[in-house]
Amino acid sequence: MHQAARLLEHEDEAPGGEVRRRLEDLLTEMRAGQATVGTLQPAGAHFLKVSASYWPGLFHCYDVPGLPRTNTILEQFFGSVRYHHRRANGRIRASAGTVVRGSVRALASTASRLHPFGDYDLRHPNLDRWRDLRQSLALRHEARRQQGRFHKDPSAYLAALESKLLKPSLPS
Repeated sequence: MHQAARLLEHEDEAPGGEVRRRLEDLLTEMRAGQATVGTLQPAGAHFLKVSASYWPGLFHCYDVPGLPRTNTILEQFFGSVRYHHRRANGRIRASAGTVVRGSVRALASTASRLHPFGDYDLRHPNLDRWRDLRQSLALRHEARRQQGRFHKDPSAYLAALESKLLKPSLPS
């Protein structure tokens, strides 16, 4: 397992295909020697199982420059977005706005830290995609508003819903 860790450290800057081949060879050797490791057999079996489950996405970081090997950096980035949002609005928990517009806010916060934007940069290049995004945000906002109406007065909300459903669709 220490050999696998050293191999994945990527100190020799080998391409992803080479790292994959080396790890495949090491895992094949580990499978073959599984019966001879004694009390470490459960740990070895677990390592082989976890390696197999992560295998499809394990080697992208070696082929894409600047892509981190773990998602720890990404988690820290989004954690700081949550922290600054909570600090800005004075709440302990995330606000409803984070649920409704969270994806847009997190992306804007992340992008603005990496590159300062001017007025011209903020123009969306694809107006149709921008409209689709705005519509999906409006739908989520309406769903949150409906939840609030239900929580305030459930019987009135359900009565209004029943009257809409029982209303005849054709005029008589």
